Amino acid sequence: MSLIPDNSDRLARARADLRIGLPVILRDQDRLLLMLSVETLSADRLQGLALLGGTPHLAITDRRAGTLKARAYDGDLARVTLPADADLSWLNAVADPADDLRAPMKGPLIALREGPADLDRLSLRVLKSAHLLPASLNLAVATVPEGLTVLNAAATREILDAGSPQNPVISARVPILAAENSRLHVFRPEDGGEEHYAVEIGRPPRDQPVLARLHSACFTGDVLGSLKCDCGPQLRGALAQMGAEGAGVLLYLNQEGRGIGLANKMRAYSLQDQGFDTVEANHRLGFEDDERDFRLGAALLKEMGFSSVRLLTNNPAKIAMMEKVGIAVTERVPLRVGENPHNAHYLATKAKKSGHLL
Repeated sequence: MSLIPDNSDRLARARADLRIGLPVILRDQDRLLLMLSVETLSADRLQGLALLGGTPHLAITDRRAGTLKARAYDGDLARVTLPADADLSWLNAVADPADDLRAPMKGPLIALREGPADLDRLSLRVLKSAHLLPASLNLAVATVPEGLTVLNAAATREILDAGSPQNPVISARVPILAAENSRLHVFRPEDGGEEHYAVEIGRPPRDQPVLARLHSACFTGDVLGSLKCDCGPQLRGALAQMGAEGAGVLLYLNQEGRGIGLANKMRAYSLQDQGFDTVEANHRLGFEDDERDFRLGAALLKEMGFSSVRLLTNNPAKIAMMEKVGIAVTERVPLRVGENPHNAHYLATKAKKSGHLL
């Protein structure tokens, strides 16, 4: 067994580097692109980038570009040239929409039209996978600066496309309010990402459809009892129904904020306080409506021996993804709980823009 890190190990290392403000190199044969997260960029490292020479540019998603009225010539992203006087505050203003309403004019922003954008596109995918704002300061370089993590572009795309295998770590009995005969299973991804959990109630037979729910982690709703969403009531309602039936599996997936992470979710909440709905807020940040990967739930179900489910959900996308990856959904079981005056607009937006069956 080799002690040298493989491509998946390097991607995990790259995520950690970017989160602390270090640059990462994307390599595609003879092309090298140095990328930095604007969110974690420091003035010192921006100055260090200038010493390398060349002309850096800023990669942002088409969602963020649309907010800033920048032309996304590359389809799903825009490569924005930096003004001669661009500093850290300018970069942050383009990347983070917190002050868009107070200072809406960021440009005019000039987008590049020539040359390949594939490595820029990959840089945004890597940032999203690290739960950072999708705004990457990029520079083509001729050599790799000493000590930087280097990602093979083709291998990194393959890893991001496939998702990481989920390996069981341990399971143990955990009596809960909804059912005393329950077990908690812990799964750890091979790519160094966050662990995911499965709460198994009773001993559901593996050869029959199991009552199941894919529940994405929601610290504010599940733990704090936030009234801005219906996550906490859905979590408790699903467990209560499984307890009443005597069997079920709740998959607790660490995909906070529809997959954008808690910090970005709080950024979206701040934008909602400015008058934007949940979808608009995600778009202004540069994300899609929903960045979650529901294949995770299917992987955990298969690892536990299940091949068919009665799915507790209001989200048709979960049903489609389950069936696409080989988990048969024999029944959709509605889970309509938790509506209150604070989240009525949020739920209406989910129904209107995201197709939830409410």
